[in-house]
Amino acid sequence: MTATLRIKGERLQQRIAQLAEVGAIDGGGCARLALSDEDKAGRDLVCDWMRELGLSLTVDAIGNVVGTRAGRVPAAAVMTGSHIDTVRTGGRYDGNLGVLAGLEVIASLNEAGIETERPLAVAFFTNEEGARFAPDMMGSLVFTGELALDEALQTKGIDGSTVADNLARIGYDGTAPTPAAAPHAFVELHVEQGPVLDREGIEIGVVESVQGISWTEIEILGTSNHAGTTPMSLRRDAGWAAGSIISFVRELAQEFGGDQVATVGRIEFFPNLVNVVPNRAVLTVDLRNTDEALLQRAESRLAAHLDALRDAEKVEINTRKLARFAPVPFAPEMTDRIERHALAQGLSTRRMPSGAGHDAQMMAPVCPTAMIFVPSVDGISHNVREYTHPQHIEAGANVLLAVLCELAGATLPAGEPT
Repeated sequence: MTATLRIKGERLQQRIAQLAEVGAIDGGGCARLALSDEDKAGRDLVCDWMRELGLSLTVDAIGNVVGTRAGRVPAAAVMTGSHIDTVRTGGRYDGNLGVLAGLEVIASLNEAGIETERPLAVAFFTNEEGARFAPDMMGSLVFTGELALDEALQTKGIDGSTVADNLARIGYDGTAPTPAAAPHAFVELHVEQGPVLDREGIEIGVVESVQGISWTEIEILGTSNHAGTTPMSLRRDAGWAAGSIISFVRELAQEFGGDQVATVGRIEFFPNLVNVVPNRAVLTVDLRNTDEALLQRAESRLAAHLDALRDAEKVEINTRKLARFAPVPFAPEMTDRIERHALAQGLSTRRMPSGAGHDAQMMAPVCPTAMIFVPSVDGISHNVREYTHPQHIEAGANVLLAVLCELAGATLPAGEPT
């Protein structure tokens, strides 16, 4: 890697801004739910950029797109990338930065006339967010063989339509096989989506692991009745039971402390009328921890609370597991490499876990994998106000460039210092 080869920050910022125009919403954010019309438009734009950079494109049966720059030998590629789907009120950096920084690395190497021994690949994976179809990281799960293709294709989304139907509708039901051949290595650049780096004034997060994730959908069935005439002692109130769960999971996280977090992110009441005791409530519980044993303990405590609630309130409670991922450690030689290149560029670093799930955690079992974090201002993400300073974006992309060049075996132009 040279001391002079750098990405062009302005060009990367321009691509980020252009992609943000696709599915733009008030406040500067984006809404590109997976396999929606907006997602198709974003995919089309990124694929056009890939072709302009001379990458050969493949699309697999779950819609993952991989653009590959040939190396001197037909070996397994060094891969980078992320996702371009968003939540309904998403920002412009989450996922997008990792894909577009990968393209900027390719553009920089093309301009400098630098070849690599191994191929370099930039990927964007389908339905990383899981906002429309559960589970999240669906595309990378299928890519690595952790989720059966047929099961993924038949998954119904929040609107009742299937993954298969929508892939065909937007024209991204590809033919490349799944699971795919494992890359030589995988490196993902991402915004932190949390406050640690920004609060501590650190430029590069060296991500050592991704915490475990447990998503559960809970259905509570009670009895509809008049809100004014039904005594409290005689109610089978699904709404009250839902409120008890919300309170319990927050108290649980506070009791555990450390890295334990717990969230109820979605709730629905039926019939959802001001003067009717709800007869049905559906809510989701998101539990996360960096320690698998503690995550299992939190899950057991939640199950015990549901059992007690069922008996005390005379309601029926059904659960459905939406996603379950154990904590994933990243390869030490990969995290060491990221830290070394960041420090060589004069950047401050911090080793840390990731609180959010990422495609990289699905790649970790099949190849050496690691992640680079850059700060999120005020730790805000999944929000139109998500923002990362241009200098931090450029710094993260330059570290990515250095790491990918080393992994892929870059050949420098004659006379270029090493």
